[in-house]
Amino acid sequence: MKKHLIFFLVMIFGVGVILAQDEEAKKKKDKPVSEMFTGGLIIDEQTSVIPEQKTLELQIQHRFGLIKNNGISDLWGIYAPSANTRMGLNYAILDNLMVGYGITRKNMYSDFQIKYNILQQTRKNTIPVSVTLYGNMAIDGRNKEIFTTATADSAFKFTNRLSYFTQLIVSRKFNDWFSFAVNGSFTHYNSVPADIAGVKGMDHDVIGIGVMGRVKFSPQSSLVFHYSIPLEIESISENTTVTNRPLPNFGIGYQVGTATHAFEIFITTSNGILPQDNYLWNKSDWTDGEFRIGFNITRLWGF
Repeated sequence: MKKHLIFFLVMIFGVGVILAQDEEAKKKKDKPVSEMFTGGLIIDEQTSVIPEQKTLELQIQHRFGLIKNNGISDLWGIYAPSANTRMGLNYAILDNLMVGYGITRKNMYSDFQIKYNILQQTRKNTIPVSVTLYGNMAIDGRNKEIFTTATADSAFKFTNRLSYFTQLIVSRKFNDWFSFAVNGSFTHYNSVPADIAGVKGMDHDVIGIGVMGRVKFSPQSSLVFHYSIPLEIESISENTTVTNRPLPNFGIGYQVGTATHAFEIFITTSNGILPQDNYLWNKSDWTDGEFRIGFNITRLWGF
């Protein structure tokens, strides 16, 4: 009887120690930070945010025409014919992996994208930053005659329609009201105009860098900003003289967000919406006041 009692007490004590250790491990576990950014977009830039697994995300992005061109005659660009819109759907396969599809009015781009969180910043700074990889492939949907005149090889091929964008994003939430990110990107277009191949014309490739941030000033409201720069790197240039060099893109605006919605209204320079379009084709100069009004709407559904 005494042996059975001792065995019973040892078992209870052992189970108690194991449960206590499990509870202590849970307390020590360092979880990812919450609400680094309100959503997956800040104006024209991708953030490190991926919704939780099995979440469907709807994105509506719109850019009006240039404010300064016609003044009140087109209501400062709101009724300008150069307005651009993109609608997209993304799905979070995992908590750190999202895929999506979208279609854009400009050039009738169809884009397929993927976003993957390699690292996520944790609350106790075990991991001090989030590192995210984003990429897309876009198909230009315009009439094929566009490409037979825009390429050195006049024979049309489907691959002339393709463009690619890859970006690495490093983000950090510094405190409850300020988050900041830097990024580096590579853009490639299979088809660009060429005056004299290898001598004068546009480059197919551009390397870019950018920054973005959010300053939260109320439970739901934030000031957001971004600045992206296409770099001029002679070593990767295909032409002795590069024509139509792209210009930097700058935007600043107001963002309001809830658990399932995010809305931004802002002014920005480029109207491309797709990142590769913004990095290679932007000809608007923000230092000359060439801005346009835009907005982004994001809606989440859990399944």
